[in-house]
Amino acid sequence: MPRRDLRRIAATVAAASIALVLAGCAGAGAQPSPSSSAPADALSGSLTVFAAASLKSSFDAAVAEFVKEHPKVTVEPANYDGSSTLATQIIGGAEVDVFASADEANMKKVTDGGLAVDPTDFATNTLVIAVPKDNPAKISGLADLGKGGVKVVLCAPEVPCGAAAKTLLANEGVTVTPASLEQNVTAVLTKVRNGEADAGLVYRTDVKGDEQVDAIVPAGADKVVNTYPIVALKAAPDAAVARAFVDFIVGAKGQDILASFGFGAP
Repeated sequence: MPRRDLRRIAATVAAASIALVLAGCAGAGAQPSPSSSAPADALSGSLTVFAAASLKSSFDAAVAEFVKEHPKVTVEPANYDGSSTLATQIIGGAEVDVFASADEANMKKVTDGGLAVDPTDFATNTLVIAVPKDNPAKISGLADLGKGGVKVVLCAPEVPCGAAAKTLLANEGVTVTPASLEQNVTAVLTKVRNGEADAGLVYRTDVKGDEQVDAIVPAGADKVVNTYPIVALKAAPDAAVARAFVDFIVGAKGQDILASFGFGAP
């Protein structure tokens, strides 16, 4: 056999041997990735949430965690406002998957309208007196809110924080003439924070961690407790996603998130 043919055969054998060795090494070292063996999350669709203004920070955190568990779900921008405003929008035909109210009265408007059934209570909250940092008006309790010259801002009575404030003040025998009535608790806190008011009644969760305001726990606050219900709407465009989010909020992870923002258990 010619020498060049011998060289060709030797080269071919050597190449084949190297390929077998490399293949063996690769096979021995290959490990399945953890994600490849884990079942893919099947939940997909979109999620639109209407929630009370006092829930904004906690629900933003909850939604972020929910999406980590269900990466195929697309979350539309949440609508945070006074519960009465949200209930009116839902009754008027707004396309919503989940409604979370700061009280049972506004949730009842939605369920009485046949738009949802069986809401679940998921949190509680109570009121505090919010004052600008360093409390320039020297507010010490509810009685000071009824004094002349003190500028007080409250939620409107149809809003849960307004209804709670009305009950709290009546229970303690204090009459207040508010400088303004706001449509959600965020607006009340903003005016206090900006120094446009000497005081305002807001939820304890609203002032938690806020370095621009001080909070005073008024007498009788523990007897006026707002209970927050949540429900998946009957006409939710993505019913499975809506139900899953409600289950998340009432479940252990959702409850831990809410507690970290100062909400009480239902």
